[in-house]
Amino acid sequence: MTENKYENDVAFIKALAEMLNDNDLTEIEVMREYGEDDSLNVRVSKTAEGVAYAAPAVAAPAPVAVAPAAAPAPAAAPAADLPEDPASHPGAVTSPMVGTAYLAPEPGAAAFITVGASVKEGDTLLIVEAMKTMNHIPAPASGTVKRILVGDGDAVEFGQPLVILE
Repeated sequence: MTENKYENDVAFIKALAEMLNDNDLTEIEVMREYGEDDSLNVRVSKTAEGVAYAAPAVAAPAPVAVAPAAAPAPAAAPAADLPEDPASHPGAVTSPMVGTAYLAPEPGAAAFITVGASVKEGDTLLIVEAMKTMNHIPAPASGTVKRILVGDGDAVEFGQPLVILE
């Protein structure tokens, strides 16, 4: 039974990789439930070298959280004094995961940060929701918010610059 399940999982992952290429996608993530304590969580994503396969073993269900609705995004600072590529800026705060960025703790609430605001190390800059889990993104150091590079409700990729701090 286990060998057959393993072969089916491999075929499933290969089919996901083909779907990724056929539809010009950069990433697919799927969770299959086999039973109460048995599931397969698969993420297939394209990298610069080609297609990467990641299939963690048995995964427990993630806690459920309510996703905030989109709110207006704050205006970004002028880019005249900032480098061309925000990722190369020394004060860039990047996303630690793939997910959806939220600038406020809940719909209708004030944003965590605004351009020109001072933040202390550890202050929440924004939230990245991944697999129904709200992940607070802290400021890595104290400074001033120079630029907000994502809008509320925007999809973000791993390593994508979110905020510029100086």
